[in-house]
Amino acid sequence: MAGDIKLSGAIRSNLLALQNTATLVASTQGRLSTGLKVASAVDDAVSFFQAKSLSDRASDLSGRKNDIDQGISSLTTALQAVESVEELFTQMKGLLLSAKAGTATDQASLSDQFNELAFQVNHLVEDASYQGLNLVNSTTSTLKVAFSEKSSSYLSVTGSSNQVSLFTGFGGPASNVASLATGLAVGWSAAGTGVSMFDVAVANLDTAITTLRSNAKTLGSNVSLLKTRLDFTSTYVNTLTQGSDKLTLADLNEEGANLVALQTRQQLATQALAFAGQSEQSVLQLFS
Repeated sequence: MAGDIKLSGAIRSNLLALQNTATLVASTQGRLSTGLKVASAVDDAVSFFQAKSLSDRASDLSGRKNDIDQGISSLTTALQAVESVEELFTQMKGLLLSAKAGTATDQASLSDQFNELAFQVNHLVEDASYQGLNLVNSTTSTLKVAFSEKSSSYLSVTGSSNQVSLFTGFGGPASNVASLATGLAVGWSAAGTGVSMFDVAVANLDTAITTLRSNAKTLGSNVSLLKTRLDFTSTYVNTLTQGSDKLTLADLNEEGANLVALQTRQQLATQALAFAGQSEQSVLQLFS
């Protein structure tokens, strides 16, 4: 077009080199400021979407990890309740054995202690809930912890009916332990029928303690399982994150060295452009 300024081939070549170097400098500075060599699909579509897939998977599993951690807390609460009730049952058994060999006055006093412990057992298990879930006083309560959104792997724990009957039986007239407490309250002697009731109650408490220990083992095993799964999930999330970082993070040492080299190249390109322009400046000397 008329009026366009025509540049020589040497100047155009050096100008293009200078522009390319400026583009590389800007790109390198961007990597240094963000720490990413792949910040969008424009930079490297394959690496970007591979890294996004890994990051999304790590994010999903982080949510599962939180659920597993909460599941551990729920089971630990139930386990602590079972262990505490076992201690109370053991104390109640001791009271029964003492009452069996004691006088009517002793039995009346021990009856009050026995009833108080039974009262505390019932309230202890009522309080043993975590985020509204109680696994020790309801057969309808179920804890379900999913380990992955891509498989059906999960742990399900339902409140034990055996525990419910042990914990709530003290208030019912059909319970031998409750009947014994009533008998003690009215001053049963340690002879005849009273001895038989003592023996039955002690046997029932022994059975209850055995059941509690069995339930504690089951809860403890489930807690151990969840802790193992939590450790695995934490390690897996870290591995996925590292894999994503390998695809997107920039090597800051390398980028720093690149920036120094590019700045040097930029200075050289500027000098080369100046040298290329000297040939045109020499024409001016013809008119001087």
